[in-house]
Amino acid sequence: MGLLRLLVLAVLASEPRAAGGAETVGNSSEDPIPGGCNLEFDLDIDPNIYLEYNFFETTIKFAPANLGYARGADPPPCDIQTGRGSRWRLQYDVYQYFLPENDLTEEALLRHLRRMAEVPQVKASAVKVVTLTANDKTSVSFSSLRGQGVIYNVIVRDPFLNTSAAYVPAHTYTCSFVTTEGNCSSLGRVSSKVFFTLFALLGLFICFFGHRFWKTELFFMGFIFVGFFFYILITRLTPLTYDVLLALTAVAGSVGGVFLAAVWWRFGVLAPCLLCVGLVLGFLVSSVTFFTPLGNLKLFRDDAIFWVTFSCIAVVIPVVFIGCLRILNILTCGLVGSYSMVLAIHSYLYTSLSYITLNVLKRALHVDFRGAFLNVPFQTNDFIILAVWGMLAVSGITFQIRRERGQPFFPPHPYKLWKRERERRVTNILDPSHHIPPLRERLRGRLARIKELFRKEQPAGERTPLLL
Repeated sequence: MGLLRLLVLAVLASEPRAAGGAETVGNSSEDPIPGGCNLEFDLDIDPNIYLEYNFFETTIKFAPANLGYARGADPPPCDIQTGRGSRWRLQYDVYQYFLPENDLTEEALLRHLRRMAEVPQVKASAVKVVTLTANDKTSVSFSSLRGQGVIYNVIVRDPFLNTSAAYVPAHTYTCSFVTTEGNCSSLGRVSSKVFFTLFALLGLFICFFGHRFWKTELFFMGFIFVGFFFYILITRLTPLTYDVLLALTAVAGSVGGVFLAAVWWRFGVLAPCLLCVGLVLGFLVSSVTFFTPLGNLKLFRDDAIFWVTFSCIAVVIPVVFIGCLRILNILTCGLVGSYSMVLAIHSYLYTSLSYITLNVLKRALHVDFRGAFLNVPFQTNDFIILAVWGMLAVSGITFQIRRERGQPFFPPHPYKLWKRERERRVTNILDPSHHIPPLRERLRGRLARIKELFRKEQPAGERTPLLL
């Protein structure tokens, strides 16, 4: 008779109760025994997958398996031999299965857990992420997807006997069901919703009118450029709470946006302004590149290789468009401005598209994130949001190209215009604006009128005696 394994499925939800089920899985004497060479956990034979997570990554751990053996026989030794006749020939396939997006019900979880219980079901339903050998560490990390249900399982294979067996699946939503704010049912904090909603409103304006309102666009791009690096710096150096970090980032980003717009107003030099604009677009393009399966290549787990490649892609974008700067600017307005809508949606509803940039932010903030697999689900909600993003980007780009046809590529130097207008008003006495007092005198006059509002009214009648 083979080995009989009992699989118990238990789910803890927001209510203080548990729903569960049990399923028996029979294994033959030739099938590997999951967890048969356990030296780390409590059970002698431990087929369980242990899971831990934080904001950045989710890590699963499991005990090594042993070769199968008949009932009543002694189990093969685990660490005496390392040849083909020992457990070191076994291989471990790690599978990942995504639950339907925004479905946090217990019934859905139990229904999908049953698909991850046996070897044929796991192979048919889940996606194989990586294959480990007995020489590898029995631990795998994934990017944490807050609010998205994920089930993990491991199939241990004996390539010599062509047999296999499954571990007990583990699941997580990487969030809490009991906290009052930022729980699984309401992912975004109030501060995040306010911040990204305002950011998306400005982004949509830039998407359609950014090139015409050039200084507003520069504020938007400077806000992104300075805010991103400031958030990374202050998060790594200080233990401040998230709400404080977000508020400080908003202040720093606003200062950066005002500074970039002021540089253009005073000096009128296009090079630094368009370099910032091009780098923002390059950052988005580079993030999209590593959001693809390319980001899971083992080569890019090295921080030096990853950041050099990422930076090269970001820098190439402004270089490619160096001969058509207006097109570069309009493309940036359309793509970056419309993507702000995706980030705003993620504050209210889970979407995988937000991890295009969030994965880069996690990589910059957390050293261990370099070893995490970046797989995300792509389901109905994501297709809809992707279509909306693409529609907004194409509409904004097309609208601005048609509107700017026949117009100057970029507005003239604001400071020179202001200076020329001021000189014209001084010399042309027929210009009505010539008779307008200078700004300093107008401010003094308004201040004097304000003071009069608070001055006590003098009583009527005579205050001094008449002189004879």
